[in-house]
Amino acid sequence: MLLLDVLAKRSDPVPLKDLAAATGLHTSTAHRILNDLVVGRYVERVDSGLYQLGMRLLELGSLVKGRLNVRQVALEPMRELHKITGQTVNLSLQQGDEIVYIERAWSERSGMQVVRAIGGRAPLHLTSTGKLFLSVIDPRQVRAYAMRTGLAGTTRNSITQADQLERDLALVRRHGYSRDNEELELGVRCIAAGVYDDTGKLQAGLSISAPAERLRDEWIPILLRTAAQISEALGYEAMQ
Repeated sequence: MLLLDVLAKRSDPVPLKDLAAATGLHTSTAHRILNDLVVGRYVERVDSGLYQLGMRLLELGSLVKGRLNVRQVALEPMRELHKITGQTVNLSLQQGDEIVYIERAWSERSGMQVVRAIGGRAPLHLTSTGKLFLSVIDPRQVRAYAMRTGLAGTTRNSITQADQLERDLALVRRHGYSRDNEELELGVRCIAAGVYDDTGKLQAGLSISAPAERLRDEWIPILLRTAAQISEALGYEAMQ
């Protein structure tokens, strides 16, 4: 495993001597282990006794990727986030012009909470998660969404004007998270952070929903860390 880790950090093939030095292995021991890895196609031996990662790892990686399920990966971190905040934590996906709630973490012992039904839907522009999805698309697509939906509102706080929506989305891009300030339902506020897959695509939104007076800004860094943890489990690598 040490040898594989060293090879993974090098973009070019690595000499046996360098691999032994980097892992602390005796040269003969490193050579023996590498030979076994070559037989299993986990490592390839190239010209002049250099080594690089093998195609078998790509095959296994593809299998792992295909079996990853964002809901399964997110569930335990969601439960931990709920324990910290005492409020409902939601996982949502985009489906057309709406978000769909696919998982939640909550507890009847936590007192007053905002509980969204799994399978429930809401317009993109009225929800914190929906704004995440709108923030990553082309401005022309946002305008097309506004024309298509009419930006219908449900409360006095709802965003119903295209220029207002564009300003709100600019804040989402700047801060890396989004808010719903009683825009879907009076008395309910939400904050959301994005969950990304290994290609960097926004896969889902992780949100905290709470009675308006209970939502705390100090939860934002915790929410962002949890979303990053889930993204990392899906193979996402944040830019340094």
